[in-house]
Amino acid sequence: MARQRAFSGTPWEEQVGYCRALRVGQQIFVSGTAPSDGQGGTFAPGDAYAQTKRCFEIIQQALVELDADLSDVVRTRIYITDMSRWAEVAQAHHELFADHPPVNTTVEIPALMQPDMLVEIEVDALCEAALPQPPPVSRTQSMILGRPIQRSGLPPTRGSDLDEGCLD
Repeated sequence: MARQRAFSGTPWEEQVGYCRALRVGQQIFVSGTAPSDGQGGTFAPGDAYAQTKRCFEIIQQALVELDADLSDVVRTRIYITDMSRWAEVAQAHHELFADHPPVNTTVEIPALMQPDMLVEIEVDALCEAALPQPPPVSRTQSMILGRPIQRSGLPPTRGSDLDEGCLD
C-alpha cells in the first residue's frame, strides 16, 4: 500500500528522523506535535490554551497536505505537563471538535522537549476515501514480491534474472 508523508520543517524531524504525519490508505497517523514556533522555540510559553491551539494548527497543516482535515480525526492523545491546566487544554480541544468529537486520552507527563512547553498532541485520522492506487497489473504479467518481472526465462532462478528493484 502506498505511503504518503508530511513534514512540518521543524529541526526535530530531521534530527530525530521522523515525519509529522504518515498516510497509509485511509489512515493518517500524526506524530506527537508540540507547540513549536517553527524556529525550534516554544510558541506562547506558559499559555496552555494557546499552545494547544498551536499544536492543532500544525496538525491541521499536515492533515491538509495529506488530503484530510481535523474533521477526519478519530483519536486524540494529549500529553500535558501539569494536570491542573487540563481545563485550558480541554477548552481548545472542545472548540475544534465539538461538532465531530473523536475519542480522547489525556495524560500527565513529567516534561517535554522544552521546559516551557506544556502540551503535546498526537492524532489518528480516518479518511472517507483512500488515495488513488496504481492501476492493477495484468493477470498475464508475472510477479515476484508484488512487482512485475521481465519475461526473459521464467521462472527466474538467479537474482540477476529479476528486474532491478525487486530485491530491495
